[in-house]
Amino acid sequence: MTKRILIIEDQEDNRTILRDLLSTAGYALIEAVDGHEGVKLARSERPDLILMDIQLPGLDGYEATRQIRATEELKSVPIIAVTSYALSGDEVKAREAGCDGYVTKPFSPRQLLAKVREYLQAGD
Repeated sequence: MTKRILIIEDQEDNRTILRDLLSTAGYALIEAVDGHEGVKLARSERPDLILMDIQLPGLDGYEATRQIRATEELKSVPIIAVTSYALSGDEVKAREAGCDGYVTKPFSPRQLLAKVREYLQAGD
């Protein structure tokens, strides 16, 4: 069965890069452009993995992650922060909010794909 990944990212260019990389690797994608839509889609679509931008309009990635984690059916879904926040302490904040992994932008496509596969295989 094809694994489904929810991309929560407000920048079209970044969504395009992720879409090209992940669809070529055979994943089915669901996309949200802000935190509110991301939480709603996570709850309705129940993805296998979530890629979460942190700097989102309205509801930021930290709070969106907390809301997703508060949903019983989504507690075990891996969430990887994919963010330009790369200051000391940002990864800790993302993990404290509930993110399982952390990737900074710009990212290596090969490294991101390896991390996605790692988390999806861990769930099998």
